[in-house]
Amino acid sequence: MLSQALVRQGEFLFRWRGYLPLLLAPLVIYGFKDFQYYRESHFYDRLLEVVCFAVAFTGLAIRFLVMGYAPAGTMGRNPEQARVLKTAGMYSLCRNPLYLGNFFIGLGIFLFLESALILLVYVLSFWLYYERIILGEETFLLRKFGGEYARWAERTSLIIPRFAKWRKPDEPFCWRRAVRREYRRFFAIISLMTLFEIAGDFVITGQLKFDWEWQVIFGLGLGAYLAVRFLKHRTALLQVDR
Repeated sequence: MLSQALVRQGEFLFRWRGYLPLLLAPLVIYGFKDFQYYRESHFYDRLLEVVCFAVAFTGLAIRFLVMGYAPAGTMGRNPEQARVLKTAGMYSLCRNPLYLGNFFIGLGIFLFLESALILLVYVLSFWLYYERIILGEETFLLRKFGGEYARWAERTSLIIPRFAKWRKPDEPFCWRRAVRREYRRFFAIISLMTLFEIAGDFVITGQLKFDWEWQVIFGLGLGAYLAVRFLKHRTALLQVDR
């Protein structure tokens, strides 16, 4: 059956989900082929960069809230590791808030390329990729949690948040868990955008430039990444129950 095939595809894609950015690499290369400053103005290009950061960090903030409010025993890398069904906090707004966060992160990054066609390809690729992953996950969760999952899924949106449905989490926000899980993604966003900025300037000017503003942004991001990495691996400050 088609649904069973989609579930199998979703299980396969979930195992290899970390490689999705590599599949989109040709799209990035194509985007830089005829790259120009937004409205052919460095000033407007800077404004667009601010928008890109705002969109991407909106996605990161969504993931940060999901991780911080997640009760222990629910944040394994595989659905099979979940001991408790998450229905409060961000999971009362939609069933897949992590993927919603991923969408905004990717959207902010691809906005950098200033191409409506590339944005359209990104959105379609994201949907085709994650709809199969979500179908596989939901099939498993329905088998594991039965009626509890079915009732929650019936009243909760798939991925578009319904803020009127907000239900306060049972546990307090755990910033340690959020920082532990998201600091690498934070630095990845900054690194990619810095790389895109350098590549864009090179396409336009033919010179490798590293503007001082971007040196500051990248330097602060790198410093934060190294500090959190040290605290995570060398101290007990960020230790939490998984």
